Amino acid sequence: MADTTRIHGSDGTGLATYAAGDPANPAILLIHGWAQQSLCWAPVKDRLKDRFHIVTMDLRGHGASDKPEDTSAYTDTTLWGDDVAAVIAAHRLDAPTLVGWSYGSRVIAAYLASHGDAAIAGVALAGGILAIGAAREAWMAGPASPALDRDLYTSDLARLIPATARFVDACTAAPLDRQTYGEMVGANMLCPAHVRRALFGADVDMRPAYAAMTCPGLVIHGTADTIVAPATGEAAAQTMRKGRFLPYDGIGHAPFLEAPNRFAADLSAFIQTASKEPA
Repeated sequence: MADTTRIHGSDGTGLATYAAGDPANPAILLIHGWAQQSLCWAPVKDRLKDRFHIVTMDLRGHGASDKPEDTSAYTDTTLWGDDVAAVIAAHRLDAPTLVGWSYGSRVIAAYLASHGDAAIAGVALAGGILAIGAAREAWMAGPASPALDRDLYTSDLARLIPATARFVDACTAAPLDRQTYGEMVGANMLCPAHVRRALFGADVDMRPAYAAMTCPGLVIHGTADTIVAPATGEAAAQTMRKGRFLPYDGIGHAPFLEAPNRFAADLSAFIQTASKEPA
């Protein structure tokens, strides 16, 4: 990826970040999901980099970022929020729109909880989660939720690789093209077992953070999502003061991969609308 910048979180964890587009354009910070990395956002970047300044980050424990051994590096909500704030500061993002896929919703909620929303223009979620650990309610998870496949958390490659392939298969309602599928599986394998386990090690309800959010919110959720139940997306939008729920019929857990043109258009329209919201 071009324009790579390495920064550090508040605890010193190194984070790989990537930028595309003119910094003078409206800013978007794309935050990937559980066991993924920045490469998953390529279809969005390709379609929007001519109009927006787009920054992506490999979450701590993922991709080219550091992978601390201590479980607290992943269960401490403040650290996740500080990571987002560090990326915003390092890239000098002026009122960015935060976009979170799946677990990215947990990261954005952490930022909102510790830093508020005064420095951002809006929040968009794609298949976003609303709670983890004991705080998660049964209706929130789909039948292919990674929490239900224990082989995703093992270091035994004979079990882990097939489980990872199953998980990537479940991310979309229609099969991905061969290259994208391979990239997704490869990205998942860069996230080690101890990180995968720690990511769900805390008990966190994200609804209070989203309820306190005063900026506009957009929740895009595939109606065929078997990983995070579509009802979770509806609940997220209802929780936000200025939230809008946008279902994608027949689409699975990764709408930006299955319907990239529509996703890019809807995100662009949301950002343009959000920028006109009164402060």
